[in-house]
Amino acid sequence: MAEVELQPLISAQKLSKRVSSPEGELALLVDVDLNIFPGEAVAIVGASGAGKSTLLGLLAGLDTPSAGRVVLDNTDLSLLDEDGRARLRAGRVGFVFQSFHLLPNLTALENVMLPLELAGRHDARPAAAEILARVGLAPRAQHYPKQLSGGEQQRVALARAFAGEPKVMFADEPTGNLDSVTGQKIIDLLFALNQERNATLVLVTHDEALARACTHRVELEAGRIKPAASQASPASHSARPREGVQ
Repeated sequence: MAEVELQPLISAQKLSKRVSSPEGELALLVDVDLNIFPGEAVAIVGASGAGKSTLLGLLAGLDTPSAGRVVLDNTDLSLLDEDGRARLRAGRVGFVFQSFHLLPNLTALENVMLPLELAGRHDARPAAAEILARVGLAPRAQHYPKQLSGGEQQRVALARAFAGEPKVMFADEPTGNLDSVTGQKIIDLLFALNQERNATLVLVTHDEALARACTHRVELEAGRIKPAASQASPASHSARPREGVQ
């Protein structure tokens, strides 16, 4: 029996992003081609201003390209309006950010419950409590973000992001506001949850330890993928064969 060819979970094709500035038009991304397959962990790296967060936002449907297209889980994002992209993200995508983005007037448990309730989950409270316990924060479930350390807030953010069991997790500098010891704990937890929940991981980072933990490394320079970025980096967490990123 012939093998079924694995299809990318995310495919960017000739992706470009241009914006206007007082100095004229700026090219943030130029003709980016990228395939990410199910189960992979991909680190997007590069100098500040290289286009990393721009690429992440386009892949996740948070922004629209000036040219090219993104296909996410067999859905062409260019065919969706803003509401349609939001619905797609709600059902299939999770996010972790550098600045946590917890709601200050909600407890840790309520922050994790919120996306589950918005999705109509009737088991939002027990499901949120279960994953909070998984990240070691059951005793802190009733605390508000201001009562938590930075590492604890990021663990709440991880719990919230993974609670809905997304197909793909996008993370933008998830260790950027943490010291090296706490950051390493978050890295370990991120990959443990990623494997347990069988998600694909796409992250932007300046953290070399985090980049090395991924199965692939995509390096941007002046809005373009450097040729060497098509080669896999050594990884301690290998989700799939490394020929997936083009």
